[in-house]
Amino acid sequence: MINLFEYQNKEVFPEEHFDNLELFLDEIWNKREKNSYYFNEEDNRIEQQRFIQFLQKNRTLKSNNYVGVIHYENDTINLLPKIFKKPTETTSSDVKNINRHVLWWLSYCRKLKFPNYLSDLNSEKGDFFEILIYLFSKYTRELFNSSIYQKFTEVNRELSFVKGRIDFNTYINDNLARGRNHKISCEFDAFEIDNDFNRGVKFVAKLLVSVTKDSQSARYLSEILFMLDEVADDTISADTMRNMKFNPMFSDFETIRDYCVLFLENSISFNYKNSLKLFAFLLPMEYIFEDFLFGFIDKEISEIKVKSQVGAYHLDEEKNFALRPDILLESNNRTVIADTKYKIVYSDENDSKNGVSQSDLYQMLAYAVRFNVDEIVLYYPNTINHLTAQNSELHIVDKLAKDKKVRIKTIQLPIINFELFDKRQEDIGLLNLEFQSKRLDLIEAIKNSILLRSNLQN
Repeated sequence: MINLFEYQNKEVFPEEHFDNLELFLDEIWNKREKNSYYFNEEDNRIEQQRFIQFLQKNRTLKSNNYVGVIHYENDTINLLPKIFKKPTETTSSDVKNINRHVLWWLSYCRKLKFPNYLSDLNSEKGDFFEILIYLFSKYTRELFNSSIYQKFTEVNRELSFVKGRIDFNTYINDNLARGRNHKISCEFDAFEIDNDFNRGVKFVAKLLVSVTKDSQSARYLSEILFMLDEVADDTISADTMRNMKFNPMFSDFETIRDYCVLFLENSISFNYKNSLKLFAFLLPMEYIFEDFLFGFIDKEISEIKVKSQVGAYHLDEEKNFALRPDILLESNNRTVIADTKYKIVYSDENDSKNGVSQSDLYQMLAYAVRFNVDEIVLYYPNTINHLTAQNSELHIVDKLAKDKKVRIKTIQLPIINFELFDKRQEDIGLLNLEFQSKRLDLIEAIKNSILLRSNLQN
């Protein structure tokens, strides 16, 4: 098992598979869903993969900004968030706890609906990808055991009685002309199990059952496939699944739909050099951090109204350069622009800038001018190497606006549960309970950054 932290460490990969792995990842990159929520236009213009750096000189691997897992031949490569990189060796227990953090973050993401149980996860399910497969297979199997999704679909069938509308052209050409006048071709709406949603679930289940290493997940997936045996085999895209809508009666199926979109957008499995043992599930971490914070504020802090990616303003009058701050927060008749920066800050005590880049400040000042706000918040994640999150504030005086003062606060958010790394795996329980104290800490930190006026003001 190889553990790579974003941009942090290098690891040697077997020489005989080094070049083939790069070809495999290039193919994955080009086969991924181009309209994925977690990829931007710049990503779509590049044909060479961005998941891992291949350092040819010493034949080592270095991770970029993606988290997830790659199965290649007999090797598993874990791509882990950089904020968890410690000076000491990373253990298998550390990897499992890191994966639990990523799952907690994903549970708040807008495009996903996660079931709130993890109590059945055992020590064998340490792989992030296997955890997701288990959650999907368990939830889908339990729901399908009580109700399989059916919808009215127009069908054309031969019947011995009239139902719906008679398809006269088919009846004359295929039935009456061949002496089969007792069979009537009819078109009617039927409550069918063979629909696009179930075809998508079957497609994903077949994809996952071929790659999972967990016997329990494989059994659940096989049961799902058995229940969908009458459903046609078809290739369904993530975009097709994403656009499926359900009336309130079938709202429980939205969770299955979102899981399918997650797998179809971010995972690839195919017959590469006559092998089905290759699989990758990868997500860009900076988008996860932004999505997590938006979802967390929207769900947990009712006092703050949150908007995402507001794009009604431009830097120039010709409207060529759009300004899209990550988050716009409104509370108590105040508007605050918040930008998420998935970067390591406050790591160097001798750095007077605390790791905050000058380009980020330029960007925030542009937001303040065009959105006419005087409060900006930069949100950064805390790291495993610093128990206490740190904050700072600086002021910029706008000489063109009669010395108006713009306050820019940099906030390290407490998104790491340090206690989890001190527990034995058998003592770990439900995801929402394990992160309950961290949830409260994060609510307080965000409230303090927005709702309370700083003592440093003026």
